[in-house]
Amino acid sequence: QVQLVESGGGLVQPGESLRISCAASGRTGSSYAMGWFRQAPGKEREFVATIRWNGGQAYYADSVKGRFAISRDKAKVTVDLQMNSLRPEDTAVYYCAAGANMILSEVRNSRAYGYWGQGIQVTVSS
Repeated sequence: QVQLVESGGGLVQPGESLRISCAASGRTGSSYAMGWFRQAPGKEREFVATIRWNGGQAYYADSVKGRFAISRDKAKVTVDLQMNSLRPEDTAVYYCAAGANMILSEVRNSRAYGYWGQGIQVTVSS
């Protein structure tokens, strides 16, 4: 079992930055990828970014590429998402997710992730 706990959400104005973090505990391992999905009201959950634990390869949704950066801290077993130049359309509940042994074609698919956090609200509004 893997437990995921998100932190750092909140309310920011358009153009500002925010950093959210996910702390993992339990049976994590080098074969895992950890990432972020988001879900806005009335919309389906969508992929944001993910990073492979072993190797550090990162993948991003086109909508956030160049604005968001995902990173991992192996010692703390955390994954952070630095969000810059935030837009109102980035408003959503952000979920941390973890999954093992994913091939490249799976990393953007929520069904490939077996573990999820409770979610954290990020609101971008003036």
